Amino acid sequence: MSRVCELTGKAVLTGNNVSHANNKTKRRFLPNLCQVTLISDALNQRYRLRVSAAALRSVEHRGGLDAFLLKASENELSMRARLLRRQIVKKTAEAAVAA
Repeated sequence: MSRVCELTGKAVLTGNNVSHANNKTKRRFLPNLCQVTLISDALNQRYRLRVSAAALRSVEHRGGLDAFLLKASENELSMRARLLRRQIVKKTAEAAVAA
């Protein structure tokens, strides 16, 4: 499983450890990924996603999973999140027509 956030696309970065003597060795900066269960209000379902802690704060700030996915661009979402976003858009459009 790759170390990539499913909602923001945040992934592993590389850099150097730099010693006092200015020796450089390669290192990896890993994202803070958490396995969380988020609830979709539009679909009335729970989804387990692997997201970064920063993305989890963003989801809460925007008002839930549905609001986050509707505002996010499709190119930074994972394939699973894209499918979920399309389902939410379809469900909200159906609800708007019915109302």
